[in-house]
Amino acid sequence: MKSSIPIALTIAGSDSSGGAGIQADLKTFSALGAYGASVITALTAQNTRGVTDIHTPPAQFVTAQLDAVFQDLDVDAVKLGMLGNADIVHAVAAALRRYKPRYVVLDTVMLSKSGHALLLPDAVAALRDELLPLADLITPNLPEAGALLGVASAEDEAAMTEQAQALRQLGARNVLVKGGHLSSAESPDWLVSDAGVTRFHAPRIAAHNTHGTGCTLSAALAALRPRREDWPSTVRDAKAYLNGALAASDRLHVGHGIGPVHHFHAIWPKD
Repeated sequence: MKSSIPIALTIAGSDSSGGAGIQADLKTFSALGAYGASVITALTAQNTRGVTDIHTPPAQFVTAQLDAVFQDLDVDAVKLGMLGNADIVHAVAAALRRYKPRYVVLDTVMLSKSGHALLLPDAVAALRDELLPLADLITPNLPEAGALLGVASAEDEAAMTEQAQALRQLGARNVLVKGGHLSSAESPDWLVSDAGVTRFHAPRIAAHNTHGTGCTLSAALAALRPRREDWPSTVRDAKAYLNGALAASDRLHVGHGIGPVHHFHAIWPKD
């Protein structure tokens, strides 16, 4: 019998400090009323100050996890995060082709916030060639969009939309380019799809705790899409959730570096 709530699957790396990756995704799914399942593609030794080590499991074990989940759970949406290496990218792509989940959100994770490489160079090409055509939505930030295209990062909104269109020509169906790296008072995002071009704007939130923002947004998109009419309405509501988590992030005192956003800002008591 089908679950009465959507089932969202995160395929990503684990963050031992709980602020990003698998842990952030599962918190986001829960906060937004989706049941969360997970396939772990990497283990990171990580805290709010940075990543100190990464262990990548064999691709065959990633495939075993994927088969275990898809053969039993009726997955409504998939979020892809840190995939680590080309073998794992190939394994994930093969599973997506085999099981054909309805919605796939690809967060093109390449660097940690502290600058640690999370995707090996050969995996970038595999991600571009194999996963972009399988994703319903990709969510690159400006450096990631430039890296996928082999060009410099966009420095204004016109270049953002041009790069989004170029990513669609590589096979991505819908592209949400995130403008957090722009030097402006706003943090605009641009969604480019068959339905047209939509700008989403929001003032920058002066929060110290921003660990896991990209993971949280892509997980929110996966959790909400099965219950929304289209991608523009999904992006609007996912961004509203993330903005609330950012605005409340300083209520959390976790670690001594860049702390996590507050995934349960609307649920936990404010004191």
